[in-house]
Amino acid sequence: MRVILDTNVLLAALISPHGPPDMIYRAWRAARFELLTSAAQLDELRRVSRYPKLKTLLPAHRIGAMVNNMQRTIVLDVLPPLPEGVEANDPNDAFLLAMAMTGDADYLVTGDRRAGLLQRGHVGRTRIVTPAKFCAEAL
Repeated sequence: MRVILDTNVLLAALISPHGPPDMIYRAWRAARFELLTSAAQLDELRRVSRYPKLKTLLPAHRIGAMVNNMQRTIVLDVLPPLPEGVEANDPNDAFLLAMAMTGDADYLVTGDRRAGLLQRGHVGRTRIVTPAKFCAEAL
């Protein structure tokens, strides 16, 4: 099973050690599914982890360890533009949809209820679900 974890899910796994995002992160570390990422997502993870609010919650070494672990997964270096008719409500999420389509992902897991990804429900064959739903269905 191939899975994409939105950056908000990855950060939540580090911030709160007892919720669905942490369960998902631990399941990936235990090789229960393949994680797909991209250079764009790794850049985003590094960038948002420097926000003042997050810097107080997350020491740099924890983010660094996560990024290092993710670099050993399936990293999609080049993401093509989205096909005609496929658009992201939030342009900052376009890379997630491109990853899903390019990487032939089974799931895109996101906690962002405002960006429109969850309302979409799927992109191509990739189901878009919350961390709780992913835990209930796939773990």
